[in-house]
Formats: sequence, structure tokens, C-alpha cells
Amino acid sequence: MAPTLQVPERRSISVVTPVYNGEASVGELCRRLAEVLPRISAQHEVILVNDGSPDRSWEMISELCSRSPVVRGLNLMRNYGQHNALLCGIRAAKYELVVTIDDDLQHPPEEIPRLLARLEEGFDVVYGAPKAEQNGLMRALASRSRAISLLLFPSTCCLPGGRPVSAR
Repeated sequence: MAPTLQVPERRSISVVTPVYNGEASVGELCRRLAEVLPRISAQHEVILVNDGSPDRSWEMISELCSRSPVVRGLNLMRNYGQHNALLCGIRAAKYELVVTIDDDLQHPPEEIPRLLARLEEGFDVVYGAPKAEQNGLMRALASRSRAISLLLFPSTCCLPGGRPVSAR
């Protein structure tokens, strides 16, 4: 069980989540956030940004918004990518603290109090990293081969799309 943290009432929290093909997970995410957020902040919101999902993510987000006054949904016209969806949600956030979390539940909402505890220690920015990556075999192999190539050829980097570029 995650530690209980009493964040001073002056602290208000916006949780921003980019959603892509999250039809199956976004409901569970909101259920778990609904358990965590009231314990740590009197004022909070959950902003779900649908990033052009081809599944029924937007319908699920709309349903969640109709059930809870703290859930807000933003629907992007097409897929702009996770970072742009996050930026859109952050710009729409109305509270003092912004917590970003993915919709796939690889980062448990129950860990938010631990992040906020570190902020209370005086840190300006806090982020979490999983103890073990939860990726598939192909992604693990690709990451390892990229890491090895960066060690062997440190002056080489890759542009988006995977084209190698040498720094001179």
C-alpha cells in the first residue's frame, strides 16, 4: 500500500493523461485516481487528452466525464503524439501542481503520494522510473542494440525516424 501523504490544502493537483488506444485501461485509471487524489488534495482534477485514438477511447472519456465532476476530457482532431497531447493537457490544467501519468497503468497512480512527498522536501521537479522495464522482447533488443552502438560510436546519434547522423 502506498504511503498516505497529507499535502497542505493550498496544494491543488491536476493529473494530465495522454490517451491513445486506452479504451480498456482509462476506466481503471480513473477509478484508481479517484481513490488516491482525495487523500492527498482537497482540490484536484483529472485531464484525459484523447490523442486521436482509433478505438472507443473518446467515448470512454466522455462517459467518465459525465460520471465525475473532477474528470475533464480533451479530444484532439488527430494523433499528434504523446508529447503534444501532454502539452495540451498541461496548458488546460487549472491547479498548482501538475502530475503526468500514462493511461496504460505501467506507472501506478498509488505512487503519486511518493512523488509529492519529494516535492515537499524542496525539489522543483520530481519524476518516477520503474524498477524494471515492462517492455516486450523486440523493444528490449532494440534498446540494447542502440545502447551498444552508442558505446561503440559515441559521436553518432539518430534523428527521428532512425536515420543515423554523425557529429563532426
